[in-house]
Amino acid sequence: MDPQKRSAIQAALVRYRVMAWVVGCLLVVLVCVGVPLEYVWHYDKVDMYLGVAHGWLYMVLLITAYDIGRRVKWPWINLLGIALAGTVPFLSFVAEHYATRNVRRYLAEADATAVTAEASAA
Repeated sequence: MDPQKRSAIQAALVRYRVMAWVVGCLLVVLVCVGVPLEYVWHYDKVDMYLGVAHGWLYMVLLITAYDIGRRVKWPWINLLGIALAGTVPFLSFVAEHYATRNVRRYLAEADATAVTAEASAA
């Protein structure tokens, strides 16, 4: 694999992982803290601000997921799973784990293919 392409994939993976964790943490705090504050104690500031932040950052998560998916040629079902995982508390962490494992496997297979091609050419 071209070193430039490999570093671009690794950078896209880092961007996706950061966004998955940020969106996941925001959603957990929103659901576990913001919603009870709003419905039990009628304090809606946390819910309002975290909800807006989560919504905007969720869109950034979708963009980063599309970017990494395009680079490693994921099927659309993987992207749909990541999109849905960003809406369920704690599930974005699970999706991030499997996506990272998938990308690392993709890079390892690409390296193995390159080594095999070099060995057969020599």
